[in-house]
Amino acid sequence: MSEQARKLLVVEDDPGLLSQLKWCFDGYDVYTAENRKEAITELRRHEPAVVLQDLGLPPRPEAVEEGFAALAEILELAPHTKVIVVTGNGDQENALTAIARGACDFYEKPVDTDTLKLIVDRAFNISELECENRKLQSQVNASPLDGIVAASEGMLAVCRMIEKVAPTDVTTLLLGESGTGKELLARALHRLSPRAENNFVAINCAAIPENLLESELFGHEKGAFTGAHKQTVGKVELAKGGTLFLDEIGDMPIALQAKMLRFLQERVIERVGGREEISVDVRVVCATNQNPAILIEQGLFRDDLYYRVSEITINIPPFREREEGRLILARTLLQKYCEQQKRAINGFSDDAVRAIEAYSWPGNVRELENKISGGVIMADRDMVTALDLGLEAGNEPSDSLNLREVRQEAESKAIRVALTKCYGNISKAAELLGITRPTLYDLISKYGLNAEGYSKKAAP
Repeated sequence: MSEQARKLLVVEDDPGLLSQLKWCFDGYDVYTAENRKEAITELRRHEPAVVLQDLGLPPRPEAVEEGFAALAEILELAPHTKVIVVTGNGDQENALTAIARGACDFYEKPVDTDTLKLIVDRAFNISELECENRKLQSQVNASPLDGIVAASEGMLAVCRMIEKVAPTDVTTLLLGESGTGKELLARALHRLSPRAENNFVAINCAAIPENLLESELFGHEKGAFTGAHKQTVGKVELAKGGTLFLDEIGDMPIALQAKMLRFLQERVIERVGGREEISVDVRVVCATNQNPAILIEQGLFRDDLYYRVSEITINIPPFREREEGRLILARTLLQKYCEQQKRAINGFSDDAVRAIEAYSWPGNVRELENKISGGVIMADRDMVTALDLGLEAGNEPSDSLNLREVRQEAESKAIRVALTKCYGNISKAAELLGITRPTLYDLISKYGLNAEGYSKKAAP
């Protein structure tokens, strides 16, 4: 990060000293505040990496209570911010207290600008190193299929296809209802591919007006149409070397489909208003929630374009068909939103579990996310109820899970459901299934299952 790009917030109620500090740090992006309220406003607005703060702030600048309150609020809102406190001469006790409460460093007045610049510069260096470390750590810990909970047979098959297709450059078509996670899977294809270091560029063909979509895709030259004041690069060029995701390609205007077909065949484009052919090396992934065969029959989609975009087709099952994985995904999302909302919630109540299993989920995973996000906010106790989710409490499940009454696929499904309900606890699952522990272990081995994957601590 260049020094010019560094954001520094100076919190000081002395106008003369404030002016001196602004001059001292003229090579930084300096923002100023004279009291705690202004400091928090500037912090929210500009998100500075480093804050230089006087401990003596209004309304009682001779005391330190307001300064400590500002320090606490800054660190609560932005825990990674480096705060350097400025204290009065000889006031080491308060300086050490500030360090104990989370300040990065301290400096005693009177101000020597050269020394202060060294301290501030060191704080920026530490901030940048920590930021880079967090970024690298997240890359190490992240799974290419993060966010995809594949606990049902259908989603396991989808994930296996994603892993096989990703290393290739074949154009892939994702078919599935709205809210089934098509973009999530497209991003997984990109992250597992050799193009992962380059851009993933998504465009929703249904969300952009027909007269603008061509320009958005292929870009335009200056003067190509009214309002085209400069040359603009399109989404296809932005994805060069990476992956272009064409969401809802079934809604692409028929007139534009011919140009898209040429691009897919030749891997060249022409900007709107331009004459130069531009070669683009890009992997294309498409998605639609419509049936391509019906669109072709209705004359709304070119069959030659369909064959070009569907070199590999992946059908994503709707959420209502992922019975074994419902509770696992619901619990994963519950943990996610509890962390976001800082709520201590232990899980779902029995009526919420029955409601999740009984509901048809027409909005698929997206609807589940919305329900659970709202349920975390509405929950008054340590369990999310069906009422919190906005669902009717379901009746006791009528399907038998006794393995004496089921065989083969039904056996596998019953075991998955039991392990899900019992968080992978073998004894409880065996009791629920009406069999012994050794028998359940044999069946788990037979069907290639892993009980640990259903435990509370299992990663999504």
